[in-house]
Amino acid sequence: MASITRILFIAWTVFALAGQPRSADAREHPVPESPLWLTFPGGEGPGAGKHIVLIAADQEYRSEHSMPMLAKLLAKHHGFHCTVLFSLNANNEVDPTQKIRWEDKSVTHNIPGLQHLKSCDLLILFSRLISLPPEQLGHIYDYLDSGKPIIGIRTANHGFIEFDYKKEGKKIDFGEGVLGGSFRNHHGRWQQDSTRGIIVERNRNHPILKGVKDVWGTSDVYRTYPEGGHLPEECVPLLEGQPLVGRKPDDAPNRELIPLPIAWVKNWIGNTGKTARVFHVTMGSAQDFQSEGLRRLTVNAAYWSLGMEADIEEESCMEIVGKYNPPDSGFAYKELSIVPHKPSFFQ
Repeated sequence: MASITRILFIAWTVFALAGQPRSADAREHPVPESPLWLTFPGGEGPGAGKHIVLIAADQEYRSEHSMPMLAKLLAKHHGFHCTVLFSLNANNEVDPTQKIRWEDKSVTHNIPGLQHLKSCDLLILFSRLISLPPEQLGHIYDYLDSGKPIIGIRTANHGFIEFDYKKEGKKIDFGEGVLGGSFRNHHGRWQQDSTRGIIVERNRNHPILKGVKDVWGTSDVYRTYPEGGHLPEECVPLLEGQPLVGRKPDDAPNRELIPLPIAWVKNWIGNTGKTARVFHVTMGSAQDFQSEGLRRLTVNAAYWSLGMEADIEEESCMEIVGKYNPPDSGFAYKELSIVPHKPSFFQ
């Protein structure tokens, strides 16, 4: 009789638990696989259970190569679940050759999967002058009100056209208002100068700079504020960029061009009053990320953005996972062999 009672109790317990929601397993990726985006489950590491969404949506700097590379690095070496979303054409292909609305007023871009911003922990954004439909912009606006952190890379500071987010009834420029500076012009000579990163001495002990020893890349320095001006007061500069007279790491500094800030942190407060940590770096072409220093700076920024600065290690692994030989930047698509591909091509 006792054994029958025990069997009935076990059966009732199994039935009862079957109707209860299961807690998320930190090892399970929170986003379903899809041909429209890429998912990289997190391995062992401090980031276990955290989810990062990376958006690749530019036409010039090959973010379709760099964002999957960063996602794989963050997942394998640091434990973060990562999802990479892309701007897709009508054939659901990643297509950097798509025009922008300034060139064709009929253009509307498409980034499937933006609904996953609601449940992610960090957004890493690399977009350039994209025009999204209202329902997709709504996911971006909601994220800006969430209090969750944002990392903006290079063209993210002019990442949208017809961006209509408002705070207290005032339209907010994404670059100026959220990231702390918007592209004004090329300070370095476009496609001629490269950039040497110089640590801002007074902020050398900032956690994001831990272990960062060498930052160099082939992209030029952006100017994000008027000549004679400075970064907004709320921004804490971490790196300045010195233009070099050429695109090799040992080229001489361009003495006609002073260094300008290329990486900083700040806070952003949306309509809900919640405070989000923000990191912006104006370097970031796919070839720039061949620099271990830039990879370390960006990965450290992910930790800091999430309030995990205590987990930043000076010599944590920044090795690229798999092959990484991205094409050069620019709009010479034919010469650079830039053609549309399905998202799985970048897996």
